[in-house]
Amino acid sequence: MDVTISRALADAILAHAAEATEIECCGLLFGSATQMTAIARCRNISDDPERAFEIDPAALIEAHRAARNGGPVPIGCYHSHPNAAPRPSAQDAASADEAMPLWIIVAEGALSAWRFHAGRFSRENLRYV
Repeated sequence: MDVTISRALADAILAHAAEATEIECCGLLFGSATQMTAIARCRNISDDPERAFEIDPAALIEAHRAARNGGPVPIGCYHSHPNAAPRPSAQDAASADEAMPLWIIVAEGALSAWRFHAGRFSRENLRYV
């Protein structure tokens, strides 16, 4: 399945990762199963932000509250791997949730898209518009 993202959103995610440098940046993705329409930068509250990410729960609660009131629907998250491969780690798999299945990983200066379903990640094609 293709996942569509605008160049502007892709550039915003890449810029966030470039600013974070040594720690994993993270944020929320909004849209539909096949199209990202917005992102929101979030604070990484992990105890080990150099190797893991945890989105601030307040940001998740606010995103879901806004969606219930007609705002954009959270569909997944993005994060960077400043010192790891551009694919989901074992820690990513352990924290993934099918309620927000789309994941974007920033590594090596590029984005890769992944979908979590039935307990595992599968690679998605990113289509830039």
